[in-house]
Amino acid sequence: MTNFLHSAFGIFGDLTGLFLFLAPMITFKRILLNKSTEQFSGIPYVMTLLNCLLSAWYGLPFVSPNNILVSVVNGTGAVIELIYVLMFLIYAPKKEKRKIFGLLMIVLTLFGTVALVSVLALHHNKRKVFCGFAAAIFSVIMYGSPLSVMRMVIKTRSVEYMPFFLSLCSFLCGTSWFIYGLLGKDPFVAVPNGFGSGLGILQLILYATYCGNKGQKKKTADGSSLELGQANSDMDKSNLDQKQVSNQEDSK
Repeated sequence: MTNFLHSAFGIFGDLTGLFLFLAPMITFKRILLNKSTEQFSGIPYVMTLLNCLLSAWYGLPFVSPNNILVSVVNGTGAVIELIYVLMFLIYAPKKEKRKIFGLLMIVLTLFGTVALVSVLALHHNKRKVFCGFAAAIFSVIMYGSPLSVMRMVIKTRSVEYMPFFLSLCSFLCGTSWFIYGLLGKDPFVAVPNGFGSGLGILQLILYATYCGNKGQKKKTADGSSLELGQANSDMDKSNLDQKQVSNQEDSK
């Protein structure tokens, strides 16, 4: 029964994880149409790529037995994230391209180092612990990425830039892999995903608190809702304009 539940939660985690990896497709459809990354940042996608590579490596049978479902979803996620990163390298401004390319090289070097050390210098349990720590650290970083969005929700008292289904899926994904890790007695899966599940709960609580105050979504030229990257830019610009007006009034 335990093995069945272990597999069931792993499969459900794969499905919800795949949804999370595919969620940015709306953003990249817009990038393709406009042939520009505008003010979107490519850094989260490069960091998610690193997380996927390390987690997929950790789930391989010769590193961590009975975790092939971890490799399946993260291997798929790595391919998806790599496509996102390549699109940034094609459509981003030159300065942004250099930054993303440099970060991508660091990510590939770091992953290559972890893989080589684990294969050539470590064996059995030491290999699992080394790769597990690396994967867990970057899983926590990936799950922590919505903190800036949550801060904006609290500041603006609006859930305009925190979609409900994305928050729900993040919670379900984290919870599924948390239970999967507990059933498999694998702290390197359970701990980071327990953290992700907790953040998912906080997002849902924020949504329940502020869902009645979504505000009016700003529209772009193609009719799509303004994305988070541009929202931050507009908020900064608004604050700057207010300061300039205040300074002008003081000078009078």
